[in-house]
Amino acid sequence: MTEVVATNQTILVVGGGISGMTAALEAAETGAQVVLVEKRPYLGGRVSQLYKYFPKLCHPTCGLEINQRRAKMNPNLTIITGAEVSKVEGEAGNYTATVKITPTYVNDNCTACGECAKAVEAEFDDEYNYGLSKRKGAYLPHVMAHPMKYVLDPGIIGTDDAQKAKDACKYDAIDLDDTEKEIQFPAGAIIWATGWKPYDAAKIQPYGYDRYENVITNVEFERMADPKGPTGGKIVRPSDGKEAKNVAFIQCAGSRDRNHLYHCSRICCMASLKQTHYVVDAYEDAQVSIYYIDIRAIDRFEDFYAEVQAMENVKFIKSKVASITRGENDNPCLNGVDTEGYHRYANEHDLVVLATGMEPSVSIDSFPVDVEINREGFIEPAEKNGGVFAAGCASDALDVNRAVQSATGAALKAIQVVNRVARAEG
Repeated sequence: MTEVVATNQTILVVGGGISGMTAALEAAETGAQVVLVEKRPYLGGRVSQLYKYFPKLCHPTCGLEINQRRAKMNPNLTIITGAEVSKVEGEAGNYTATVKITPTYVNDNCTACGECAKAVEAEFDDEYNYGLSKRKGAYLPHVMAHPMKYVLDPGIIGTDDAQKAKDACKYDAIDLDDTEKEIQFPAGAIIWATGWKPYDAAKIQPYGYDRYENVITNVEFERMADPKGPTGGKIVRPSDGKEAKNVAFIQCAGSRDRNHLYHCSRICCMASLKQTHYVVDAYEDAQVSIYYIDIRAIDRFEDFYAEVQAMENVKFIKSKVASITRGENDNPCLNGVDTEGYHRYANEHDLVVLATGMEPSVSIDSFPVDVEINREGFIEPAEKNGGVFAAGCASDALDVNRAVQSATGAALKAIQVVNRVARAEG
């Protein structure tokens, strides 16, 4: 049974992505006791699935490694992975949180040797690669997973594969009798940092994401570009594995649309400009077309936008693509009108990348605590929230830099609450 030592001066952080890790570490490093609860079996969130950041095109791995090192060194931080906060009761300075912990069937004896994965035959869609590849029923979520432990897929429990995995383990790390657990503990303040999820591209029916293999999303493309990703970093077509040299990006795929997401997700334009670099760096004869309503690259990002605009093999087409149909050789064919010249087009490409927006990971009707939520599902700063503070993309659609700033602010507010509790009791 997982044990948590907590008081009404403890800060609970819900979500272990870049925002949750930042808030937890900032608070713990001031001396506050912090409990971090993460739904996945590892920390890092969506950032761990990125290949590069914009605008510097640097890799997130170094920042992740630093945060992981900080987490390991801090005795004030307790981390619970594979867990969800199912209920919160009480008020600021006096909350009780109920947490459900999902079994991973692997205990802390695991050395990440990988022998269990070698013994298992069953395969499942790899959620880390957004289903673009398969993983074993015993698997390490990714190469920088924290904690660095293997996980058994519940789909193999009760099968021969589960016993094979147990027999292969030399460290008695596999517990096939592991079950779901529920724990409760007090907290004085809560930081809600549950992050975002990509908008479901299948809902944008005219774009045929669920009908055409060579129409993918920006998050899938990000994994494809990663050398550790499903294609080994090769930009190829899912339908036949051929090189995708003629790539189209469709901006605002579902964003700023009353039928889908009302809001601008802020990251999509910059993500496509970044991913344009992936294509032109991969192929000397690459051709990239960016279909856009307008490009939102503000502040320091304007130079990055200008750099991509200056590329001879990149074309910007001001248009809201009306539909995608099947062209020759499974080429997606984009249909619409160029609003700068009012010319109709039917352009074929090797691969189409939908710049889908972000929406909150937790739906409006699934919050276990009463907070003020706006039309888009983000948490608003409001008096009724009491000692619950939103961080990162739980508060709005934000890029990584702004999400980290938001998390630091949330940590400060939570620290102020528990400090008031300490003074009142001291």
